[in-house]
Amino acid sequence: MNLLKDEVSLLVRRLAVPASIGTLFQTLYTIVDTFYAGKISPEALSALSKSFPIYFIIIATSIGVTVAGTSLIGSSIGEKNEKNVLSYFGNVIIYAIIISVAVSILGFSFGKNIFQLMNSSNTVTTLGLEYINIIFLGTVLFILVVALNSFLHAEGDTKTYRNALIFSFFLNIILNPILIFGFLFIPPLGITGIGIATLIAQFASLLIILIKILNNQRIKQITLDHFNAKFFFLKNIFFQSMPITIAILGYSVAATIVFTYVGLFGEYAVAGYGSATRIEQVLLLPILGINTAIISIIAQNIGAKYYDRVEQSYFTSIKYGLFIMLIAGVVIFISADIVPKFFSSNPEVIMYGSMYLKISAFILPAYPIFFLSNGFFMALKKSEKAMLNNIVRNVVVPILSFYIARFINADFKTFFYIWAIFQWLISLILLFYVKYYIKHKLANV
Repeated sequence: MNLLKDEVSLLVRRLAVPASIGTLFQTLYTIVDTFYAGKISPEALSALSKSFPIYFIIIATSIGVTVAGTSLIGSSIGEKNEKNVLSYFGNVIIYAIIISVAVSILGFSFGKNIFQLMNSSNTVTTLGLEYINIIFLGTVLFILVVALNSFLHAEGDTKTYRNALIFSFFLNIILNPILIFGFLFIPPLGITGIGIATLIAQFASLLIILIKILNNQRIKQITLDHFNAKFFFLKNIFFQSMPITIAILGYSVAATIVFTYVGLFGEYAVAGYGSATRIEQVLLLPILGINTAIISIIAQNIGAKYYDRVEQSYFTSIKYGLFIMLIAGVVIFISADIVPKFFSSNPEVIMYGSMYLKISAFILPAYPIFFLSNGFFMALKKSEKAMLNNIVRNVVVPILSFYIARFINADFKTFFYIWAIFQWLISLILLFYVKYYIKHKLANV
């Protein structure tokens, strides 16, 4: 594929489809974990759900590293600056290792406090820490995988990561029951086994990505000098990745606030809501795939100063995203009473999961506008704008929703209707801003 010349709509489809398939298996991976946690107990299901805001520290950092590597390397490819391509790659690896250590320290230090903040029972807190502490032991695996893969994404290769995610998904299916319930000489490890299975699968993904990288023609030209830590490259990586990491960490804040409010209705409400969000994540996969595609396309085209293709890439992605999410909304509304039964047989868990999914069906079409607008700014290396957008959506809006809900003593359903109104408001404002930015600011990037 030639990201500077091929038809934009074709490129979006060709890049988005393998990225979406890969992310599908990544999300199915978490669904498998959620399924087996439900088999342990409703408390284990609640613990796994509540661990997500903490786990999201790793996810946010990984996305920051991915965006920084993809946009900086992709822009250098567009500029035909091969020296910078390799230097950015080497320094992305260095940055990934440094930030992994910092994230692990944060996770171990504050995990228990966050569980307690979400009104968790002692049982749920203990189970959650058994899982999340294992995950933070392997932070470097998660972040190194995406650091290596950012180079492939910058070149337009979304298939290798897809293959790695598919393989790790099937490996996880095999490992989960063995490590949770025990087999032959392996003792039953419970929820800890879910964490260990995740780390083994991540290591397998790392090997697959590494083999592909080592066979890349550009990488064959790399020398040790490209792995020297250089302030210029590390500074650019930091300022490109950190706003995105901080911004997406806002989602962790949002999730913590939402779980705190939902927790007022009991641990089964948390289990129902948490399992329902897993389905919501599956429905968002095409949008995440399209987002990966436009970051790769726009990064190279902005480097080459092809502004018309940048604009076309954004609006093509929005069109595809809205169409897909409208269909997804209809499907999830119709199936809302059935889907939660996959995760639990408890009637209360099922009731809350179904309630949330019916409201989520109306929120889904707002999501592509938000995510793809942020992808637009990430590709332009304007991470501070994406950071501001995320802070508004993931910090300001949840706080407002929480206090409005408390003020009117809102029930579970009313709280999420308030949430839906804010999601649409933020997305529509952002759409009009991006249109203004393209018309008046793009040529000055």
